Amino acid sequence: MSNIPETGRTTRVTVRLVALQILVFSLLLTLGGRLWYLQIRNGDEYTAEAANNHVQQVVHPAVRGSILDARGVPLADNETRLVVSASRTELMKLPDDGKAVLTRLAGVLGMKPKDVMDKVRLCDAKTPQPCWNGSPYQPIPITDEASAKQALQIREREEDFPGISAEPTAVRRYAAPAGSNAAQVLGYLSPVTDEQIKEAEHTKSPLLRSDQVGSNGLERQYDSRLRGKAGVTRYEVDNLGRVIGQRESQRARPGDNVVTSIDSRVQAVAEKELDQAMKEARTQFDKNTGTNYKADSGAVVVMEAKTGRVVAMASNPTYDPNAWVGGISGKDYKKLTGKNSNYPLLNRAIQGQAAPGSIFKVVPTTAAVNAGYSFNGPYACTSSFNIGSQVFKNFESENYGGISLGRALEVSCDTVFYRIAYDEWKKDGGNKPKKHPDDWFYKTAHQFGLGKETGIDLPNEVTGRVPDRQWKKDYWKANKDAWCKSGKKDGNYGQRIAYENCLEGMKMRAGDSVNYSIGQGDTLVTPIQMATIYAAISNGGTLYDPTLGKAIVSPDGKDVQEIKPTSHGKLPMSRALRAQVDSALAGVATRGTAAWRFQGWPQDKIPMHAKTGTAEVYGKQTTSWFATYTKDYSIVMTISQGGTGSGASGPAVRKIYNALYGVDAKGNIDQKKALLPKPQAGLPKISSDGSIEAQPLGKQFETTARERRRGTHS
Repeated sequence: MSNIPETGRTTRVTVRLVALQILVFSLLLTLGGRLWYLQIRNGDEYTAEAANNHVQQVVHPAVRGSILDARGVPLADNETRLVVSASRTELMKLPDDGKAVLTRLAGVLGMKPKDVMDKVRLCDAKTPQPCWNGSPYQPIPITDEASAKQALQIREREEDFPGISAEPTAVRRYAAPAGSNAAQVLGYLSPVTDEQIKEAEHTKSPLLRSDQVGSNGLERQYDSRLRGKAGVTRYEVDNLGRVIGQRESQRARPGDNVVTSIDSRVQAVAEKELDQAMKEARTQFDKNTGTNYKADSGAVVVMEAKTGRVVAMASNPTYDPNAWVGGISGKDYKKLTGKNSNYPLLNRAIQGQAAPGSIFKVVPTTAAVNAGYSFNGPYACTSSFNIGSQVFKNFESENYGGISLGRALEVSCDTVFYRIAYDEWKKDGGNKPKKHPDDWFYKTAHQFGLGKETGIDLPNEVTGRVPDRQWKKDYWKANKDAWCKSGKKDGNYGQRIAYENCLEGMKMRAGDSVNYSIGQGDTLVTPIQMATIYAAISNGGTLYDPTLGKAIVSPDGKDVQEIKPTSHGKLPMSRALRAQVDSALAGVATRGTAAWRFQGWPQDKIPMHAKTGTAEVYGKQTTSWFATYTKDYSIVMTISQGGTGSGASGPAVRKIYNALYGVDAKGNIDQKKALLPKPQAGLPKISSDGSIEAQPLGKQFETTARERRRGTHS
């Protein structure tokens, strides 16, 4: 039992409690002071530092879907290449911001140090290409053409190359099967722009800054389906760029595959024959200019007559779409866009506009019959036709006497159409048109689908031009001031024309209507428009929207969305008139202007129909046109400054048909050599794993494809 008095123990307990209270109070006071210091005194500073702790995302690109031909053969797919990349985050931690590392890397890769450093700098409004417009926390590609030896050097000397990686990565490849190019059809990829990102913000397929997007052709048209969805890993980083945590991640989803109606073998033949036709035209003498034909550009379209699906589409001059893979060099870009390039990026099948010449005559033939003229005539086919002092000549001044409209198509008689057009112009009031002129010739052209887009599934199609009264008025308003300023009544030819246009440029004059009737003057069409029209004559009158896409197939092959043919109208022809025009166009191939190009053709087994066209262009040599069809296909070819239709384009079109049907020079048909005697009806076989089985090209085409990949095939 303790001897300490009760009062003493109480005092000590009281002292301890007081001391404890003082200690607690001191701690609270210290904590409160510290909180005041952090939140009040230095609050702004720490708020700013906390704000610098933010989330950054690293994008894992999705594997882009393939573009396949109708038989499952890849036209554009992906191949694995050794890609050397730099981590900007790691390089910035080095004392010199990684300059020494990048210089050593340039030496290994055989590049200039400046070129390597330019690639890792970040893009902004003041920084020109090349630069990186993706996330600075993402590996930045330096080259996708590293050799195995270069990659091994980098990986074995990691201490010399901190922040540098060399990994196999999937990159775009334009395979050129069968030696085909199809550059303007396929298009190419390029880095996404700020404008594209903004446009896609609220769509089902938003864009990331690191995305590659289609910039032309099918790559652009079906970009949202081909691109897939990139994977994203989000990291929390501090103000020094150090990763302090991982938020979340999303796996990448591969893009869909697009099956097209293109047959790569037919495409290769079409490209080759167009190129050869242009080369041959350049060897021919043009008596009008005293020089050989320039044949500076051309296009050809092969279309299924009953569906509007495009089997082949070639444009010349052309280019290698692989030049864009990994970023196009300044040298290559200049080649494609320079003054002397003649714009190979243009798809002249849908963007090349020219006067159609006599292949247009199916339009005024229809207009004449619908206006009440008899198809059987007779109509005077004289060597020339006069309107006042103006003389409009028949081609090569031929005189065939009284003939029908069908015979006028066969021999391409201009003066028959001159007379009918002039009569209709007078009925509509001539120089003083009535309030509501019939304008049969112009109205019919619009009904044929001219003057507007066909609706093909390719970007940037042009409309062509029907120079009707409204167009004349609009054109006059746009050019009146310039004409009135430069025009002189007694000046040179150009000044006199300007003077005349200043006064009467808004009027539909007799000469305008007469020239228009044979596809001359201000009329402009595209090859795809004329292929659509001739396909419609073949199939009974349906104007189909031309299509290249045939189906979209998901990566696993479970979802197949077929792209069905759609129509945008019917030809303004009765069944009887269509039959008459059909017969006349068959006559063109057997006894008319194209007969010499179809000698020996098996007309009884594969009826051929054709129309030749030679269009005059002010200041240039004539444009060659050749429009044809069978029950299966329509083929239209044009060559700018190439000469006559049957002379320049005719042989090439015949050779394309020979390849399609397996026809030899004597008219014999060899089914084993026929590439596509009937249009490809179904889709290629899709395996259980989603892969699409490609049918073999054949030994001849496989050899050509290998040569092209080696760079020995032009």
